[in-house]
Amino acid sequence: MVKIKICGLKRLEDIEIVNRYNPDYVGFVFANTKRYVSHELARQLKNNLNSNIMSVGVFVDAPKEEILELFNEGIIEIAQLHGTESEDYIIDLKENTNNELKIINAIEMSNDTDLLEYDSSNADYLLLDSGKGSGKTFDWRLIRKDLKKEFFLAGGLNNLNIRQAVDEFNPYAVDLSSSLEVNGFKNEDKIKEIMEIINE
Repeated sequence: MVKIKICGLKRLEDIEIVNRYNPDYVGFVFANTKRYVSHELARQLKNNLNSNIMSVGVFVDAPKEEILELFNEGIIEIAQLHGTESEDYIIDLKENTNNELKIINAIEMSNDTDLLEYDSSNADYLLLDSGKGSGKTFDWRLIRKDLKKEFFLAGGLNNLNIRQAVDEFNPYAVDLSSSLEVNGFKNEDKIKEIMEIINE
């Protein structure tokens, strides 16, 4: 069964909604975007989150110390990296957490992307996306069927295309954000619908 991540939670109301539908992961964005949350707000959100839902911190070239602090305080369990973070950066995060911090390495997909070079990455998962929270799909034909790492599929997934994406590419997880919003806020009806499609 494909797992689901709902990204960009920033209100206690968002937490109340996801607690009712139990996705596998939620994302807190610590990068400078409209979905940014402070460490203190993320702590409040995490404290109210169902314990069976994993929390993912989303970063773009953040200081390693920031990620380690959030992990050590129990605010995040996974780091999702969207910048130019190196393999050494990933290894350092792993070594400083006794390999307990899981890493998702986000790949901006284009015709120039060679996914083979990530087969040996120290990241636990890849995330295939069209860009940093662009909300647009990329050319799914770029997804290699022989990927060695499990991957999250992101970018423009919605109630109309997610079933095809899951059936055709069998991702480890799907990652949604803007398609679950109305006027910039997470919407319970949209979350309920997508969870029903995934779980049918």
